[in-house]
Amino acid sequence: MPAFRCIHSAGLSIVPTDISFTVDIRPTKVISCRLLKAKLPGGDATVWFIDQPKYFDREGLYGDEAGDYPDNAERFAFFCRAAIKAMTRLQINPDVIHCNDWQTGLVPAILKQDAIIGSHFNNTTTLMTIHNLAYQGSFSADAFEFVGLGWEHFSMDSFEFYERLNFLKAGIVSADTITTVSPQYATEITTQSHGCGLDGVLREKSDHLHGIINGIDDDIWNPATDPLIPHNYDLSNWRVGKLANKQSLHLRFGLDANDELPLIGLVGRLAEQKGWDLILPVIQKHLEENRPTQWIVLGSGNQQLETELKSLSKQYPSKLAVYLGFSDEHAHLIEAASDIFLMPSHYEPCGLSQLYSLRYGSVPIVNPTGGLADTVVDTHEQSLEQGTATGFYLSQPDSQSLDRAIGRALAIRYHQPENWSRIVTNGMLQNWSWSQSADNYLACYESSLSSNIPRL
Repeated sequence: MPAFRCIHSAGLSIVPTDISFTVDIRPTKVISCRLLKAKLPGGDATVWFIDQPKYFDREGLYGDEAGDYPDNAERFAFFCRAAIKAMTRLQINPDVIHCNDWQTGLVPAILKQDAIIGSHFNNTTTLMTIHNLAYQGSFSADAFEFVGLGWEHFSMDSFEFYERLNFLKAGIVSADTITTVSPQYATEITTQSHGCGLDGVLREKSDHLHGIINGIDDDIWNPATDPLIPHNYDLSNWRVGKLANKQSLHLRFGLDANDELPLIGLVGRLAEQKGWDLILPVIQKHLEENRPTQWIVLGSGNQQLETELKSLSKQYPSKLAVYLGFSDEHAHLIEAASDIFLMPSHYEPCGLSQLYSLRYGSVPIVNPTGGLADTVVDTHEQSLEQGTATGFYLSQPDSQSLDRAIGRALAIRYHQPENWSRIVTNGMLQNWSWSQSADNYLACYESSLSSNIPRL
């Protein structure tokens, strides 16, 4: 990993090493770095950090309030080269090099294109995980000079994409295996509507593309032991526990202390991707018509959305509470206190908030896309009979469908309490822990290794 500034302030026991080296990132530019190491928190695995303050000792990871750092291509071309060189210096001969997102996309490409460096990794298979295809690391063509290869390699077969350097595309075409963070998203990104321009590239690699759902830390996200919520609960007493947490949330945020009103929670970025063009009109309608709901919003992002939400909360303080920013403690309380959790994202590679909601008995209402479709089961007569119903789907990605989905949920909560209990308990019984995801990744590693052909 890069030795970002936040690594040094995280309270880890970081040990300097005497291993240092230089990286040629272009004919006239040589950058030195050293290795640091630490143990993975809660485990025994060693984590190695590339320490180069010029590139990584910054307030943000990839940018600041002004936007992305203008030298990101140089920073992460250096990092990819340095990570490869660190493995050779440490005499690590990995079975699998698993790269995540555009920041590491050059690694599989360099190993494939640079014959001298790649020879050290003859029997290594490479795996590229796409967490969000919208972020590709796309830079002007002149940034290719930082890759450290001749311009003959700047071709459509690897680094070049519409006359630009594209880190993620380079990783996709060069890696032996590609994964993304849900089976549904793996299918969606091969279509023009969700492929962000790379759908053709991904269709060509579809035989090597797999979707694996992200996991959650079920020690941190466990309502029975969660230290961040006032009242712990489990399957045996969730009604009492959620009500007590709702009462605590009412007090904390100044909402009307009406225990019977369903509380609808939202946690996340205030961005178009998350469906706020659908959500805001529904909130306004519920408040203006004095519908029997209360709302709690935690997040930040679009300035206009922040302003409109703040204005609504001042106008209807007993029914809408808004916290702009992020608070881990508030996020846990919202999951524990909410009856319903909204997540009508236009696209969602995986999503974690719906997994937290299932675990905490906050019934999710989602747009069935990406990981939301893979983890939430719509409630209807058949799913209720089969005991699989865990949430509610929008029929279309629009405000009217969102309002109807909320209406369906409220009708069951008010008029079919036994079915509501089944939906809640079905969700709480789900296992979305990392142990399940890890088994899937291990199977993917083994499959990739068995099919890997030595490069040279």
